[in-house]
Amino acid sequence: MTLDSCLLPFAYYLYVVNLKQANITEQLMSKNLLEQLRTMTVVVADTGDIQAIEKFKPQDATTNPSLITAASQMPEYQEIVDQTLLQAKKDAGAGASQAQIVTIAFDRLAVAFGLKILQIIPGRVSTEVDARLSYDTEATLTKARELIAQYKAAGVSRDRVLIKIATTWEGIRAAEILEKEGIHCNLTLLFGLHQAIACAEAGVTLISPFVGRILDWYKKDTGRDSYPAAEDPGVLSVTTIYNYYKKFGYKTQVMGASFRNIGEITELAGSDLLTISPSLLGELQATIGELPRKLDPAKATTLEIAKISIDKATFDKMHAADRMATDKLAEGIQGFTKALEDLEKLLATRLATLETKAASPVA
Repeated sequence: MTLDSCLLPFAYYLYVVNLKQANITEQLMSKNLLEQLRTMTVVVADTGDIQAIEKFKPQDATTNPSLITAASQMPEYQEIVDQTLLQAKKDAGAGASQAQIVTIAFDRLAVAFGLKILQIIPGRVSTEVDARLSYDTEATLTKARELIAQYKAAGVSRDRVLIKIATTWEGIRAAEILEKEGIHCNLTLLFGLHQAIACAEAGVTLISPFVGRILDWYKKDTGRDSYPAAEDPGVLSVTTIYNYYKKFGYKTQVMGASFRNIGEITELAGSDLLTISPSLLGELQATIGELPRKLDPAKATTLEIAKISIDKATFDKMHAADRMATDKLAEGIQGFTKALEDLEKLLATRLATLETKAASPVA
C-alpha cells in the first residue's frame, strides 16, 4: 500500500468534517438574530400593544404604566378602555361620582390588558403596582393582592402573573412577603448591584435591570455620544449581576430590559430572559448573522467574585454611593407616576364622552 493510498481516507475525513462545519456555519448565517436568541434566552415582549405581541409570539410579555397609557390611546384598543369604564360605572352604582368611577377603572385597566395578552402568549404577563406606592410596603402588598384577585376572578392562576414592583427597599420587602404567599414578583427600575443582591436574598422570582436607562445616564454624565456595545455601561451592569447570581447559585432570574439598540441585546445573549420592544424585535428578526452566546452560567461559576450580604444599612449606603442608581430610580418612579396621572386624565375624558353619548337622544 502506497503512502498516497493511506492518506486518502484521512483526506476524505477532513473533507467531511470541513463540509459539516461549513453547513453549520451556513445554517447559522441563514438564521435571523431573533431565532438564534430564542435558543439561549427567553424572549419577552415589552409592550402593551396586543397586535405586536401577536406578530412576534413571545413566551412572556411585560407592561408598565407608560406602555399601558400609550396603548390606551390607540384606536384599536378603545374597546378595552370603554368596556373597563362602563363596567366600573356599573359596579360603582348610580350615585358614584366620575372620580370614583375613574379610580375603579384605573385599577382594572392594566389587568384588562393583561387578560388580553394572556390569550395570546403561553407564558406570563407582568402587571405593575402603582408607582406612587413604591416607598410603602403595606400599600404595595394590598395593591399586589388586589391585582392577583382580579386575575383570579377572571380565571387566571397566579403562576401566569408577575407583579411588578419598583426596586426600593420597601418594594423588596413587599416582594419577599408576596413570594412566600405564592405571588411571584418582577422587581423593576433596577440599576445597581445592591438592588439585585437584595432581591436575590429576598427570594424574588425575577429582576428587570434597565440597560438603556443606564446608558442614557452615562452618556449625559460623561458627555459621550455613544459607547461600543461591549463597553455599554448598561450591558456591563447586567453582566455583573448575571455573573453574581450564577456564581452564588441564586434562583432569581435576570431579565434585561429597556434597550436602546440591538447591540445591547446581542451582548446579553444567554441572559435568562430579555424583554424587548416591538421595534427592536423587528430589527432582530430582519438581521441575518451569527449570534454567539455571551452570558454563560458555567463560566460565571469560575469567576472570582466577592459575596456581599445586604441589610438596610448596607443597601442605603451603596445606593447613596451610586449616583446613577439614585438618579434613575427616582426618575423612573417619577416618570411612571406621571404616566399614571396622564392615564387617569385620559379615562376621565373618555368617561365624560361615553356619558354624553349615553345621554344623547337616539335619532
